[in-house]
Amino acid sequence: MTVELSPQEILDTKIYREWGLTDEEYNKIKDEILDGRLPNFTETGMFAVMWSEHCCYKNSKPVLRKFPTKEPQVLMGPGEGAGVVDIGDNLAVVFKAESHNHPSYVEPYEGAATGSGGIIRDIFSMGARPIAILDSLRFGPIDNEKTRHIVDQVTAGIAGYGNCIGIPTVGGEIAFDDSYAGNPLVNVMCVGLIEHKDIQKGQAKGIGNSIFYVGAKTGRDGIHGASFASKEFGSGSETQRSAVQVGDPFMEKLLLEACLEVIHNHSDILVGIQDMGAAGLVSSTSEMASKAGSGLRLNLDNVPQRETGMIPYEMMLSESQERMVLCVKQGHEQEIVDLFKKYDLDAVNIGEVTDDGFYTLYHKGQMVAQVPVDSLAEDAPVYYRESAEPARIAEFAKSEQYIPVVQNPTETLKQLLAQPTIASKRSVYETYDSRVMTNTVIAPGSDAAVMRVRGTNKALALTTDCNARYLYLNPEIGGQIAVAEAARNIVASGGQPLAITDCLNFGNPEKPEQFYELSKAADGVSESCRVLGTPVISGNVSLYNETNGQAILPTPMIGMVGLIDKLENITTQDFKAAGDLIYLVGQTGDDFSGSEVQKMLVGAISGKLTFDLAAEKKNQDFVLTAIKAALVESAHDLAEGGLAVSLSESAFAGGFGVDVLFDGTAAQLFSETQGRFVLSVKPENQAKFEVLSAGIAVKIGQVTADNTLHIVTEDNSIELATSIADEIYEGALPCLMQ
Repeated sequence: MTVELSPQEILDTKIYREWGLTDEEYNKIKDEILDGRLPNFTETGMFAVMWSEHCCYKNSKPVLRKFPTKEPQVLMGPGEGAGVVDIGDNLAVVFKAESHNHPSYVEPYEGAATGSGGIIRDIFSMGARPIAILDSLRFGPIDNEKTRHIVDQVTAGIAGYGNCIGIPTVGGEIAFDDSYAGNPLVNVMCVGLIEHKDIQKGQAKGIGNSIFYVGAKTGRDGIHGASFASKEFGSGSETQRSAVQVGDPFMEKLLLEACLEVIHNHSDILVGIQDMGAAGLVSSTSEMASKAGSGLRLNLDNVPQRETGMIPYEMMLSESQERMVLCVKQGHEQEIVDLFKKYDLDAVNIGEVTDDGFYTLYHKGQMVAQVPVDSLAEDAPVYYRESAEPARIAEFAKSEQYIPVVQNPTETLKQLLAQPTIASKRSVYETYDSRVMTNTVIAPGSDAAVMRVRGTNKALALTTDCNARYLYLNPEIGGQIAVAEAARNIVASGGQPLAITDCLNFGNPEKPEQFYELSKAADGVSESCRVLGTPVISGNVSLYNETNGQAILPTPMIGMVGLIDKLENITTQDFKAAGDLIYLVGQTGDDFSGSEVQKMLVGAISGKLTFDLAAEKKNQDFVLTAIKAALVESAHDLAEGGLAVSLSESAFAGGFGVDVLFDGTAAQLFSETQGRFVLSVKPENQAKFEVLSAGIAVKIGQVTADNTLHIVTEDNSIELATSIADEIYEGALPCLMQ
């Protein structure tokens, strides 16, 4: 039970500081917004959550403005529940990613599960049917029992929610690093399909129109969840379970179907719809009114409650899951009540749209809050934080180039295949139902997931990606690479990259070095998006990812969707037949800074990054052209571990071998030069392919039937049974989890 303080007690005790408001922010509310009146308990709580970084982006708005958000394919960019991109035939793809980092450390299962539930609601609040979930996960070293518990419970939470609601989890990525030991990252992306005519907005307009609360009842879970996500972890943070919500995927399934029925069959009476996510009822309703230039009057006596004696502060700030807000035309209220009753869901009229611009709450016949609606949704301060380049970055830039000494490349390959970031994640993704709804063409395990678009000859390629080590060495170049690598995954699957969503996971922006990382990473992401034609259409900022002053590696997760215009262009990474020719696209250099082989051999990362974005674009365009010309049997991008790892991964599924002659050193087999692909081509297509690929791709060998990885370099060679390599690759993570 929350004890309600008087306005004077709030001022005297300064409890608002615990909720994340500074003295300056409190004084702005008191003196400027309320003209000298002291805000009461409910009002102070509402400002605290609405002015948290998680809700208002007060530290990151100047950074987010850098992103390119417009291209002809974009139907709706940032600002709504999710972004919308045209895919032709009056169809669009809707997608967004969200972070649930702090809750997933405190309660790994529920934190991850409710992260999935929240992002699914963002998608169907736009009018789209969710068709796929992807994740991007970061954990501490896996040799730690606490980490193993978090990995186990986070992946179980994602699987549990997605499997129960019947949406396939089709892709993702997992990486491990010391910096995430006390602050794991749980980023979840959801993708949906929609007809243009069904696109919705979260708005509350039309004087006298009704505000409906639909879905689950409100409890005391997740109060101040948005504030909790907007500050650093310290000792004791892991006990803050009251800030974590509890999910019910079966309730969400009913809510999804009911909301889509309203959108598809009752669009004439639906004015707006929005998810109750971070900051709960106050966030969704105030944002809907602010976007429409309206006011709202709400009666909290009507809010469905599952606990007794809830006060207005608790009802407004609760982040109980599976709840939505609808704005419905006056006179049509019973239609909504009857529709939701079919699904055994609450649908209650809790208020109405006004024209006074105020956000007014009543409880038990008394007015318990009245503030300008824009003051909650729009008037949070924006901070232009001080930026300072970390000393390490200048040191890395002038340090000597690291080149590993690889005396036994066969052993080096075996060790790399067992590294937890490279090793197969099959033991994780096999817990996810990746094929429910029967639209999945390519399930987890290739460069990108591929989903069929029913009723067309098209498909969507989906991926999440980010290599945070590169960003640690150089945030700007690392940001460019994060987008480029995501695009490479899409292209290798036969798709044209369309747009991105992001989760910007960084440390405390009030520290100049952390803000520098955020700002420079955004510069890099923006540059790649412009060159590759992939605007930012939605996303999420997760700052304050620090524990006891130790920040995570800068990790701007990129979620990307691409369009495969013909199903016959779908391509996977697996070699298809013995005798097929193997080509390497792109030049290989001594790019070992931040590489897996450097981390494995040295135990740390360092050095200067180089990246040629123009060459990346040229190579991607070539690969997509070759795929569309039906000249490519398989395609795999080169990422962590370099050429030797990519060749191995392409050989595993069919139990093939390779006979490769590489015009470079044994060490360069593990270089992570960007912009490269491994392609396989039928011998009968060699001449056509080589005419198309002049100067871009070079033949390095062929696929064999002898189950041996035979790779000869100018100074050494690899000789390894594919089956042994595969056993190492598949067995490493289950073994480490034991």
